Amino acid sequence: MNHVIASIFISFGISAAVCPLLIPFLHKLKFGQQVRDDGPSAHLKKAGTPTMGGIAFLLAITVTALIFLPAYPLMLPLLLMTLGFGLIGFLDDYLKIAKKKSEGLNPKQKFGCQLVLTAVFCWYLMAHVGTSIYIPFTSREWNLGWLYIPFSFIVILGTDNGVNFTDGLDGLCSSVTVVTALFFAMAALKLGTGIAPFAGAVAGSLLGFLLFNVYPARVFMGDTGSLALGAFVSSAALLLRQPLMILMIGFIYLVEVISVMIQIAYFKKTHGKRFFRMAPIHHHFELGGWSETRVVAVFTIITMLLCLLGWTAL
Repeated sequence: MNHVIASIFISFGISAAVCPLLIPFLHKLKFGQQVRDDGPSAHLKKAGTPTMGGIAFLLAITVTALIFLPAYPLMLPLLLMTLGFGLIGFLDDYLKIAKKKSEGLNPKQKFGCQLVLTAVFCWYLMAHVGTSIYIPFTSREWNLGWLYIPFSFIVILGTDNGVNFTDGLDGLCSSVTVVTALFFAMAALKLGTGIAPFAGAVAGSLLGFLLFNVYPARVFMGDTGSLALGAFVSSAALLLRQPLMILMIGFIYLVEVISVMIQIAYFKKTHGKRFFRMAPIHHHFELGGWSETRVVAVFTIITMLLCLLGWTAL
């Protein structure tokens, strides 16, 4: 527990110190957010706000993780997955903003990179963690055998997309993921798995980032941050052998990605009609009259409650 608390404070301090240096630098490079014309009109004022701020909390996570890594070697694959997906996001952001390529990495390039990282991590899991997962609210384990391979791919890629979609309002993804990271820190302590300081580092770094990411945001995390956080959430759950827990503690991520899937399917089926006012679902509530801060608060509270429920399921 002392190491978790220390990791929170160290990563918080680094993230809070780096952001004021990074934001003017991103401004100077003109790495500003590009806002969709078909998005909520209130978001047009966000155009030009520096993005790629995920660099700040990824630096904080990395430094903190390296401090504790000698005592907690299981954190290494988690760190590599987080940084690996963060690098994919960085390349995507860089091409979008610096090179003026509207789509960044094309879907095949992005998906291909994610598949390679996921495949390597899946090999590690099967070799060192096993193919059994815990069933929430029971003391039972479920050995998936060869099905563990496609299952792991679905968990990692699905969660990563969900976290990416959640990054759409000031402070939303950061706030929800702080709670999720704290849950993983406590779950790792309870289960005796050596990734607790890493989860603490994620929570602390995001708290430092939130000083500048809450409404009205001075910086956005970009895909650099959101893809990295998605990799952290899914990888941590798999290392703890608790991937089914994501359905509960990651409910917001799940709802976000499902809302997009429903919107696309309904739009195609009805030849242009929309099921939600706008997807992902946080925009649906926003266009229904909710302020950004209310959406963030409600989604974060829901995550807190579900994490408490998840604690009873361990």
